[in-house]
Amino acid sequence: MEKELIDKQINIFQRDVKDHWYVQYEEAELPAIQKGWVLPVERWKDFDPFILMAEDWFKRGTFADHPHRGFQTITYVVDGRLEHIDNGGGRDILEPGDVQYMNAGWAARHAEEGVGEDIAHTLQLWLNLPKNLKHSETLYQNIYGEDAPAVEFTGGKIKVFSGDIAGVHGPLDALVPITLAEISLEEGATYVHQIPENHNAFLYVLSGDMDFGINRVNLQKHGAATLTYEEHGTEDKQSELTIKANKRKSKVLIYSGVPIKEEIVPYGPFVMNTMEEIKQAFRDFHHGEFGPPAK
Repeated sequence: MEKELIDKQINIFQRDVKDHWYVQYEEAELPAIQKGWVLPVERWKDFDPFILMAEDWFKRGTFADHPHRGFQTITYVVDGRLEHIDNGGGRDILEPGDVQYMNAGWAARHAEEGVGEDIAHTLQLWLNLPKNLKHSETLYQNIYGEDAPAVEFTGGKIKVFSGDIAGVHGPLDALVPITLAEISLEEGATYVHQIPENHNAFLYVLSGDMDFGINRVNLQKHGAATLTYEEHGTEDKQSELTIKANKRKSKVLIYSGVPIKEEIVPYGPFVMNTMEEIKQAFRDFHHGEFGPPAK
């Protein structure tokens, strides 16, 4: 058995936790309530192709009509209800466990609102676009939790929103190769999660208490971590991350993607490659190039 484990570790890259931290939160003025930076934007080079991830609690009016250009968003609804409104006529309500993907591309203009008196609790990830796709077509895709394929195993379940994982394919169709999985474990259960070895990856613990990687780094609710990866690896070769739950109802989100390795300028609601392109985005918005308001 020991020889088999050694052979497996030689043939398949075993991931460890590279860095880890707990999210710090700040209270905000109504209609916003509280915010924390799961991935702080100043570290985007460490997270490439991901730029930032914000955890927000908010009421209606916090994220009214606003523009975006040059990147993608992946919004996971933790609690409450989130109403999506865009200026192309799109409107929908997402509930806990649902995900929305947006490619801002050339010119997105939308609103993200709490429904009625609900407090919406979301995780919004900003995913970079390579330079040649920053002027791509704007599009939105809603992935309802019940439509994401789930695979059960002894002591837990994995729900796949994006990528090919555990023998199923997630419905989220991003413009760059990514994976997104939600893994739920009962106390004492262990799961080995597979990710393409060349993907940069991070995780965020939604609940419970879990150990990650060969070095068994312990993280509890609100814990985040980046993972080691094979920078010169290949998309078709898998790596493994071992996860063990120490409490019941432990749940973690794991995101991964291929680094784009381009310089970017994240500024306000735009992410471009130069400051001049950021200024042009502001000029285009003020000149009406993003279309009418989302309402």
